[in-house]
Amino acid sequence: MSKNRRISQLTALVLAVAAGAASLTYKQDLQAHHAFSAEFDGDRPVLLEGKITRLQWTNPHSWLYLDVEGDDGAVTNWAVEFGAPYALIQKGLRRTDFEIGSEVIVDGYLAKNGRPVANASSVRLPNGKDFFTAAEDSPAAR
Repeated sequence: MSKNRRISQLTALVLAVAAGAASLTYKQDLQAHHAFSAEFDGDRPVLLEGKITRLQWTNPHSWLYLDVEGDDGAVTNWAVEFGAPYALIQKGLRRTDFEIGSEVIVDGYLAKNGRPVANASSVRLPNGKDFFTAAEDSPAAR
């Protein structure tokens, strides 16, 4: 077998492995992204007032975590889904707007699974600014 033929076979193998790895990564990204109706109930709005405990400014969805005190005094940590960072920046929000410990008010919709998870349609910051953050396919965007 010639040296050039071995190199082209090796190149083909490397490309095949790279393509396979890329397709696995792509599939994981698709699984991480979902339609609003896949996880959230448009018939169950929720209003959350709480202190920020954590922020994940990540793709495909950013997450804000809030400690919310219930009527009984018990504190529950809620996970609130937002859009991708770029979409939030286009709406005027910045990562620095979400200071740990600050109080925010979130309008949104409850998760279908009954856990303390919501999808945000708007967020009101401590400075009084109110941002519309609804997903394109949420009831709030209609």
